Amino acid sequence: QVTLVESGGGLVQAGASLRLSCVAPGRTFSRNVMAWFRQTPGKEREYVAVISGSGDNTYYRDSVKGRFTISRDNANNTVFLQMNSLRPEDTAVYYCGLRRYPTLSIANKNWKTYDYWGQGTQVTVSS
Repeated sequence: QVTLVESGGGLVQAGASLRLSCVAPGRTFSRNVMAWFRQTPGKEREYVAVISGSGDNTYYRDSVKGRFTISRDNANNTVFLQMNSLRPEDTAVYYCGLRRYPTLSIANKNWKTYDYWGQGTQVTVSS
């Protein structure tokens, strides 16, 4: 069992920034696709950003392009989500996901393809 540990959520005003972090244990971190998803009550978990094992390739959902940046530090088994220009509609619980495969595909936008998840961190953006 792999336990991912997220941090960095909080309550901010619209236009502010937050940086989420997720640490994953193990010696094969660079072989895993990592992603950030988010979920609000009554809705399915939706992908926000995905990054390949090497960090060379990324996907972003359209609504966050130009505002959010996903990155990873393979030496320290950590993936980040820098969120700028936050909007009230970004309010959600954000989850870090790990998929035991190094390269990206369209399937990575589906939360069901991930093998492990963190506990989630709440991000609340007030207007």
